[in-house]
Amino acid sequence: MGVSTGPRDQFDKAIKRVEKWSAGIEGTGNALIHGDNLTALRLLARTHAGSVKCAYLDPPYNNGESYQHYFDSMSHDEWLEAVTTRLQQIRALLREDGSVWISIDDSELHYLKVSADEVFGRNNFVGTIIWERRTTRENRKVLSRNHEYLLVYAKNIEAWSRVRNSLPLTQDVKKRYKNLDSDPRGPWQSVSANVQEGHATPQQYYALRAPNGRVHHPPKGRCWVYSEPKMLEEIVKNNVWFGKDGNAVPRLKRFLTDRKKGLTPETLWRADEVGTTSTAKKHLLELFKETSLFDTPKPEQLIYRILQISTHPGDLVLDPYLGSGTTAAVAHKMSRGYIGIEVGAHIKTHCVERLQQVVGGEKGGISKLIGWQGGGGFDFYRL
Repeated sequence: MGVSTGPRDQFDKAIKRVEKWSAGIEGTGNALIHGDNLTALRLLARTHAGSVKCAYLDPPYNNGESYQHYFDSMSHDEWLEAVTTRLQQIRALLREDGSVWISIDDSELHYLKVSADEVFGRNNFVGTIIWERRTTRENRKVLSRNHEYLLVYAKNIEAWSRVRNSLPLTQDVKKRYKNLDSDPRGPWQSVSANVQEGHATPQQYYALRAPNGRVHHPPKGRCWVYSEPKMLEEIVKNNVWFGKDGNAVPRLKRFLTDRKKGLTPETLWRADEVGTTSTAKKHLLELFKETSLFDTPKPEQLIYRILQISTHPGDLVLDPYLGSGTTAAVAHKMSRGYIGIEVGAHIKTHCVERLQQVVGGEKGGISKLIGWQGGGGFDFYRL
């Protein structure tokens, strides 16, 4: 059997590399692999089964378009089989609480959904996210397609739901918290003090007398959220708001300092939040002044949002269609481990070059947002 080796040595042997090149710190586990992604995924199954927290796929959309670095046209059956086979390999690589995010447009969206249901199980389908990829009107088309989709699956939706991250509170949400009564506990917002009566107890029906003597009754079909003794206790604690003049319908005060959770991710991702294809192109122009660009790159802000929701620092991220290297760049900046696979020669002209700049502290994309200063390293492998 021989002497047992560490995961990195096993990885090196499984890849059977022809070439290995390091940038920055060696031994980080971050890897760019030049070669066929199906071959690489099968080799990774020997060393990384059950290790990937988030897989992001940006496969060719099979829409018949000719792009700078590839021609996106296969027969429908060939395309669907190719993507499905790779999803099967990726499922085995996912952790039990892992997830997979697939970028796609409506050319193959619905067929891919059915196929992915078979791979992951319909019960593990998380949702479909709409990304506003452009904000200008496309007048050369029958319809101006301004959005794409993200199909999201969990390996085990119960396990993933327990660890799924909330998003940070936005400034718009924070502005909803005021301090209309100069409460020393700080800003608050009010929420309804009554609820639907579906599972109410008799103790939740009563006439509530406000401090100024006015009597309030819950609306028809609703009841108070608390029993009368509890409600009176909350009034004494200044946790119930009756308006500035004391005559308004009672509402409960909820303080910003007590808010433990962030925002539940929504399924509509606007361009001003996560960027557009144009945003991504402008960033690439800054990185590659004399190198041909990708036609439809993804912005770093989009990948940042995905990894915000699905990962923590130190988790492993996989991208088997690395393209211009966005996923690896964002994962690196966010202190996630990553493995990116790309068959095209641009893995050296774009991905390696881009990651070298990231290690050196480049300031584009999400760098300013997270205060990126550079550091770390990665290895480059060729199958």
